[in-house]
Amino acid sequence: MNKKIVILHSDISPDATEDELDCLQQAYSIAGALGILNYEPVLLPFELNLNHTISTLQLLQPLAVFNIVETLHSKGSLIYFAPAILDSLQIPYTGCPTQAVFQTSNKPLSKKIMRFAGISTPDWVEQDGFAALNNKVETYLIKSSWEHASIGLDENSLIKYTNKEELLNEVDKRKEKLGGSCYAEAYIEGREFNVALISDKEDVKVLPVAEMLFKYYSPGKLKIVDYKAKWDADSFEYNNTIRKFDFPDEDSSLISSLREISLQCWNIFSLRGYARIDFRIDNNGKPWVLEINTNPCLSPDAGFAAALKQSKIEYHEAIELIIDNAIK
Repeated sequence: MNKKIVILHSDISPDATEDELDCLQQAYSIAGALGILNYEPVLLPFELNLNHTISTLQLLQPLAVFNIVETLHSKGSLIYFAPAILDSLQIPYTGCPTQAVFQTSNKPLSKKIMRFAGISTPDWVEQDGFAALNNKVETYLIKSSWEHASIGLDENSLIKYTNKEELLNEVDKRKEKLGGSCYAEAYIEGREFNVALISDKEDVKVLPVAEMLFKYYSPGKLKIVDYKAKWDADSFEYNNTIRKFDFPDEDSSLISSLREISLQCWNIFSLRGYARIDFRIDNNGKPWVLEINTNPCLSPDAGFAAALKQSKIEYHEAIELIIDNAIK
């Protein structure tokens, strides 16, 4: 029986940043889990030379591909090329399908879909001038439209809203730092949560809800999970942004709501395999969906693995669920 699983990962450049290098860490961890499951893992970088990648996949003839591609040629806007090519080759692959990857990786597009479906997501203004402004919000975060891992997100990303023209000027100033296309999103003052989901052959399971705590942050310090909080191990932000899974009884209604909204997002975007939904909760207790993360990070020290541990699901068991879902 064919037991070969190709782990398709981003092609990492010699001068790669910490967030890019993490993709290799994921690949090694997944390979270890596949070994425990008696599969034969083969690591393969997803190169801009698509013909080479395609011919290598055809030569290997894997049972399935474990797709953890996050960028192509260091560009998040090309992330959907990986599942699209696997679709064309008719090779089973893990995680979300092409349409879901494209729709959710383009953050303004995903926000339009959520608004149309009745899912609350913060107001925003896009680079081309499109605006969805329903509420009076005084501050906005300038964010990348495509790049993941909080690329370019820091305390300087927060600006005061004066008018639409000024906001667009600020967006335009930051486009190079943010990898090109970017947008402004209303900043929701309040708590931050994320919800991980994983599916087996029959159904999707909502893993324990996590809240991000901003410990020892001064009252005036911006409380967001920015690039430093995710990747700079020597920074204040990294060491004081803490994840928790236990909640008092008075949060039970909120937790239930986050689980329900996460399942709605799963169905609206036709997600598959595994995903993560990021939320902010305003000071009135209302949840706002920030982003839909298809194929989120599977490093053992990342949030998804932490949620698995809370569910008493071993890492290799989760990898088995994800593989089984791909080849069912």
